[in-house]
Amino acid sequence: MQKTLVALALLLVSMSSGAYAQQPQRSGTEAEQKACSRDVSRFCRSVMEQSDLVILSCLQQNRPKISKACNQVLVSHGQ
Repeated sequence: MQKTLVALALLLVSMSSGAYAQQPQRSGTEAEQKACSRDVSRFCRSVMEQSDLVILSCLQQNRPKISKACNQVLVSHGQ
């Protein structure tokens, strides 16, 4: 569960400066956040304001479309 939250947190932090200011503070390395921020913006925009688990679920549902870098972040956190 903790790995799930970490993976999701990484994805949301660096969306855009405006969206970032509105997002709750997330965890994860800067590199992990950067790897997934574009995918979250692109495929999960409608759920960006929701919980980390909802965003993780969205990324998993869009797994064939997400970038290799973001997929690797999910895999490295057991997702």
